[in-house]
Amino acid sequence: MSEFEVSQLLGTNSIMLHDVRCSGTCRHRSAEESASVTHLVFPYRGIYVRHVGSDQSVADANHVLFFNAGEGYHVSHPVEGGDASLSLSLAEPVLRELAPSHLLNDHGKLGFRCQDLRIDSRAQVLVALLGHSLDNGSIEPLAAESLLLTLVCRSLGPRTSHQSRASFARSRLADRVKVLLASDLSRRWTLAEIAAEIGGSPVYLTQVFQQVEGMPLYRYHLRLRLARALDLIRRYDDLSALALDLGFSSHSHFTAAFRQAYGRSPTAFTQSTGAPRNG
Repeated sequence: MSEFEVSQLLGTNSIMLHDVRCSGTCRHRSAEESASVTHLVFPYRGIYVRHVGSDQSVADANHVLFFNAGEGYHVSHPVEGGDASLSLSLAEPVLRELAPSHLLNDHGKLGFRCQDLRIDSRAQVLVALLGHSLDNGSIEPLAAESLLLTLVCRSLGPRTSHQSRASFARSRLADRVKVLLASDLSRRWTLAEIAAEIGGSPVYLTQVFQQVEGMPLYRYHLRLRLARALDLIRRYDDLSALALDLGFSSHSHFTAAFRQAYGRSPTAFTQSTGAPRNG
């Protein structure tokens, strides 16, 4: 069985979008890989770690990752269960027009200076809306292209994204917290429990995570759980069951958090994708 399952969701003269699913069976670092063209990769399920030289980036649903053309990298899977991402490539003139110049490198090939950026909740919901709608054929290519351009602008915008400028040591500590949270999204973690697993005091971990990710640890975890709900929602007839499976105390608690993050109810989101449940 192949480690990867890749399906094309959209292909036009300016935009290519693929759904890439990995079984994640390889726990150690993979052999070196590289992309032939620069991709923006939006994880929407699971987690993996991407290594570029001595640098690393935790790939989860709170981030967009940049896979630069010709740049070697390795991947490892610290958590079982596999992962899935939307992989987007744009025609070079389009990407140059959309990407702020300070994010792009000055090498021969078009690429990004950083490995990743944290995206906001509205970018997350665009990822899910595009994935579901293109998968079930309920969206026209022109509308999909427009939403993808909106997604790129939002994911690269200075007011709707976040780039960490923390030290190497603090970034690695925050990465360990991210992996721990992803290992059991439904668990209602306490700071003391996280500190016991990671090491360090609850206060220090809270301060480090805030510096690295630009948001409180609890909110980061909440967004991971809600992003998982975006992925799973059409498989559930009973939203109360989905809420409990993701660690929410009740249907109303889940609905309120979903609406606050994404500006619509879970039911309204499902209807907007044109997808029947249990699809």
